Amino acid sequence: MYGHTSVLIMGEAKRRKNLGIPPREKNEDIKLPQLDKKAIQQKVRSTLYKYPIIPFLFYGAAIVILIGGLFYVFKSFNVA
Repeated sequence: MYGHTSVLIMGEAKRRKNLGIPPREKNEDIKLPQLDKKAIQQKVRSTLYKYPIIPFLFYGAAIVILIGGLFYVFKSFNVA
């Protein structure tokens, strides 16, 4: 029984070699897309220049979430 366990645990490369199959081809075609930081930065700046209210809305939403979280903590722990 112990002689057959090496066949079961054998890696793919060794199994292919024992079966006489050539090694598996490696795909090196996969490349990550390159990010153009200057173009992204230009788009963000143009959007902010077009809609200057966006930062105020963002910070306002953050403050509302912070106050809501504090209210939830005070209510759940009965601190007040």
